[in-house]
Amino acid sequence: MNMVLLREEDFVHGSRVVLVGRRFTHIAQVIRPEVGDTVTVGLLNAQLGEARVLSLGESEVEMEVVFEADPPPPLPVNLFMALPRPKSLFKILQLAATMGVKQIHLFNTSRVDKSFWQSRRLRQEAMEEHLVIGLEQAKDTVMPKVHLHRLFAPLINDEMPSIAAGKRRFLAHPCPEQAPCPHALNAPAVLAIGPERGLIDHEVRRFVESGFEVVGLNDRILRVEQALPVMLAKMFD
Repeated sequence: MNMVLLREEDFVHGSRVVLVGRRFTHIAQVIRPEVGDTVTVGLLNAQLGEARVLSLGESEVEMEVVFEADPPPPLPVNLFMALPRPKSLFKILQLAATMGVKQIHLFNTSRVDKSFWQSRRLRQEAMEEHLVIGLEQAKDTVMPKVHLHRLFAPLINDEMPSIAAGKRRFLAHPCPEQAPCPHALNAPAVLAIGPERGLIDHEVRRFVESGFEVVGLNDRILRVEQALPVMLAKMFD
């Protein structure tokens, strides 16, 4: 945690906040400030700043906050990912938030196990907890939005045209026809990544018909949580 993310409800009076739970534990056991020291903080969907420790008890910390800087700019990308296995979901959400992705679309394919859609990890509060961890790592405050697409055909036919309008579209899919991943694109784009076992031919064809360019990294097959940060780092310098 490189920044403590605050919410409006943390404020008890004026610019003073009181924190308990996970954030208090991190401050007390990892940062270990003395009264009068400052801690880097950010307000959810607002600015970054510094908080001066006023008191540090056994279960809570009181601080006075001053906000003075804007969060880092987001990546200009809509990220589409086939719903990963539940054990990988939180890790991928943290990575995406840390990298600056603000629009995350989880979609269904024929090789996504139906049971994945029943996971309690898809609850908004569960996903948000791990998005916060990613934001705190990157010193960012703007919460990403997660969209769930349980049906593949309506996504491609009805929703994708408006979501991807005016943007270059890339499908990360290992195959002989793949082009190299674009480098330092730094322009609005859509990136789609399939499931661990890959997309079936019909699904790849539908993406291509929707204007997606099939790209890859090399001849090695990477796990989704490995491919995601590499692709984003290459695409957005």
